[in-house]
Amino acid sequence: MLSKTIESALNNQVLIEADSSQIYLSMASWAETHGLEGISMFMYAQSDEERMHMLKMMKFINERGGHARVSELKAPKASHGTFKEMFQELYDHEVFVSNSINELVHKALTEKDYATHNFLQWYVAEQVEEESQAKVILDKIKLIGDDKGGLYLFDRDMQQMASNSGTSTK
Repeated sequence: MLSKTIESALNNQVLIEADSSQIYLSMASWAETHGLEGISMFMYAQSDEERMHMLKMMKFINERGGHARVSELKAPKASHGTFKEMFQELYDHEVFVSNSINELVHKALTEKDYATHNFLQWYVAEQVEEESQAKVILDKIKLIGDDKGGLYLFDRDMQQMASNSGTSTK
């Protein structure tokens, strides 16, 4: 059985995961309208993945005797300047999510809720992977600089990454 404190904290994380899905969905739409098909496909896949993270947490809350809440979401920003700025935002957001997960782990340990602590280990590992992937992408973007040919190849790489993740909108 979840304590009210843990239930509330998990529900807050549900909101963060839902917001993440919306942010990446907005990024996908922006990229698509700027001719960046590969980046768009990658962002659509990221949006789907974040939604799955949210659903997994909701099921856990309900299975542990809590009540997962669906909250109102604020609209994410619709414009991202450049694809470079957008990927920096993605990285910064993943760091924010990691910090939030770490706080949840701390709360679970403080309350001696070892079942929730165990459940959250999947999210801890997932965030290490998400941050690492975002950092690699930023490093590639720095290598490209202002080279249009490099951007074309990068966009193709992002399309390949989206295809390999098993999620595609086309």
